Amino acid sequence: MEHFHLESLGPLTTAEKAVEFVERKGIGHPDTICDGIAEAISISLSQSYLQWAGRILHHNIDKGLLVAGHTEPELGGGVVHTPMRLVIGDRATSEWEGHRISVEEIALESAREWIKAHLPLVNTETHVVFQNELRVGSAELTDIFSRARLLSNDTSAAVGFAPLTETEQLVLESERFLNTEEFKLKYPETGQDVKVMGVRRDKHLQLTLAVAIVDRYIEEVQYYFDRKKELADELTAFLEPQLKTLDGVDLAINTLDNPERGMDGMYLTVLGTSAEGADGGQVGRGNRVNGLITLNRPMSAEAAAGKNPFSHVGKIYNVLCHQLAQQIYDELEPVKEVIVRMCSQIGREISDPWMVSTEVVLSKGVELKEVEEPIQKIIDRQLRNMEDFVRRLASGEFPVY
Repeated sequence: MEHFHLESLGPLTTAEKAVEFVERKGIGHPDTICDGIAEAISISLSQSYLQWAGRILHHNIDKGLLVAGHTEPELGGGVVHTPMRLVIGDRATSEWEGHRISVEEIALESAREWIKAHLPLVNTETHVVFQNELRVGSAELTDIFSRARLLSNDTSAAVGFAPLTETEQLVLESERFLNTEEFKLKYPETGQDVKVMGVRRDKHLQLTLAVAIVDRYIEEVQYYFDRKKELADELTAFLEPQLKTLDGVDLAINTLDNPERGMDGMYLTVLGTSAEGADGGQVGRGNRVNGLITLNRPMSAEAAAGKNPFSHVGKIYNVLCHQLAQQIYDELEPVKEVIVRMCSQIGREISDPWMVSTEVVLSKGVELKEVEEPIQKIIDRQLRNMEDFVRRLASGEFPVY
């Protein structure tokens, strides 16, 4: 590979360092809602474009904004005074060789279906106002999609890493566990807006969680705090058997709570998300493509959700870098940790990155030259299969939030 660089990350992996910070914004968090809907629209548009044009046409749905509404939670059930407003932006092709493509209809239907699937308490007719701001793209960028080769529509860099540390895995699994169907049946008062922050110091992990509690299931203050303790006990019991190198995990849920302040001392919601009245959301402000916000790791500032899976390297390379890092870690035993960075150049073939940089932590006694060629072969192999990769990405096979 002509534009390739390999260097050492040093002797310590992220998991071996003294302190680690990891965050996960759950499926009902306002930022994740924006990411999820943007990606759902992109997937639906991509499939419609393939049906009508035989190719994925120009679109980027990565400028979404969720404006918080206004609710009044009450013990036993509150009311929604003002609905949330979802602004769907950026660019989408609405016509192909004289055929009109119903971009607005596809976008609105995709948004409604995503909300119904992930936010069961939100009524898409009364609790959300949809504002479509999709416009036609620039002529030069649109022309990329009529060319025979996969070309980058941006000069951008991306990064991925592997493996996940124990802390990262536990943070990810904590939110997923609290939002499983089984957990919701047992604890229906827990909303989908769950945020987890993990702080590891040496071998001990502390988790602080914000869990939106649905007011209709809470009749009195003491019941709220009793159930919160049960939640903590349940999650602790789920996590402790998964501990490998860590010696313990402590939990704190809704730390602003104060039983002496009544309604003002509880995190109550009407619809199970802070977007109903406390917090807005935006595409790209939440989890990276591996579902986490990892402060000890390199991260791209690109908003991957909603970006075009056919040409936008801000999406393609971010997902690809994580895939490559995992493959390198899985296939090369001396590699204890790996970071893969890729940079594109607008107009350049996506399968031919402008630059690829790889950093590794190796087992003691192993030199860089021993893994350089095998790493290049793994990267080359994936780049040769780029067309298949972007089609899988367009179908939603790889999560991006």
